[in-house]
Amino acid sequence: MSIVQSITRLVKDPPPEHAFEISEAGISYAHGTQTGFERFEPGTIEVSPSVDNVLRPEALSSMIGHIAPPNGAKKRRGAALILPDYAARVTVLDFDSFPSVVAEQLPLVKFRIKKTIPFDIESAAVSYYVQPSSGSKKVEVLAVTMAFDIVARYEAIFRAAGFHPGEVTTSTLAALNLYRGEGVAVVAKLSGLVLTVTVLSGNTIKLFRCVRLEGLDETELLAILHPTFAYVEDELASPVRKLILCGFPHGVPAELRCETEPLRSHLGTAPGEYNAGLLGYLESVVN
Repeated sequence: MSIVQSITRLVKDPPPEHAFEISEAGISYAHGTQTGFERFEPGTIEVSPSVDNVLRPEALSSMIGHIAPPNGAKKRRGAALILPDYAARVTVLDFDSFPSVVAEQLPLVKFRIKKTIPFDIESAAVSYYVQPSSGSKKVEVLAVTMAFDIVARYEAIFRAAGFHPGEVTTSTLAALNLYRGEGVAVVAKLSGLVLTVTVLSGNTIKLFRCVRLEGLDETELLAILHPTFAYVEDELASPVRKLILCGFPHGVPAELRCETEPLRSHLGTAPGEYNAGLLGYLESVVN
């Protein structure tokens, strides 16, 4: 089962007719066999985990209306909404034991992450998923946290455009549906100046890190990737056997000395900086 199918989403509904992925650059979209990308004017979206992302709501509303004009129906159209990685916090938590009673799980997850997020935990949407055992005695839980104000702002604009955003997730969590490898691997996804690095062991996320870079020079990339590789060797007792890249037009520094390959989609479109989450979501729905 894929990661995005397994994780408890912020909102749940049957698969919708429309899907949108938002980035600072623009909107990638899908409706039936129609897919595409529309670029924003600069300053429309500025992604942050702690303050409103939508600087020009009228521009975002206009773009949505251009992509999917109102159809005159009174009922809202279903939509999957894939938000930027940097708008949320994804954390891998480990517990010596984890409650079997569902009512006791969320408070424990909130307690563990409340000091690691840049907003009030009581004003946040929290989703979590108990990952499959990977041989460790500890219970590993993947937690996704986003400020209510941020996710509500995005949702409100889509609702005003006649959509019901019944599924909400983040770009890399959706994009991970595109990777089907085994063993230990690192997935590095670049979207503008936001780098998201995920360590996978089979279907289990062991580490998730999302940072905004100052630039795209090799020194800064290595400052993120080298510690990640060291983590894999120290914590998983295995070298990184494969580095999966998305959004890197020129590859990564050769001194990493690791086999690399691009993230691929089976839908005929190459995943890139602004559509990998959308393609991963579509693949999860098809499969």
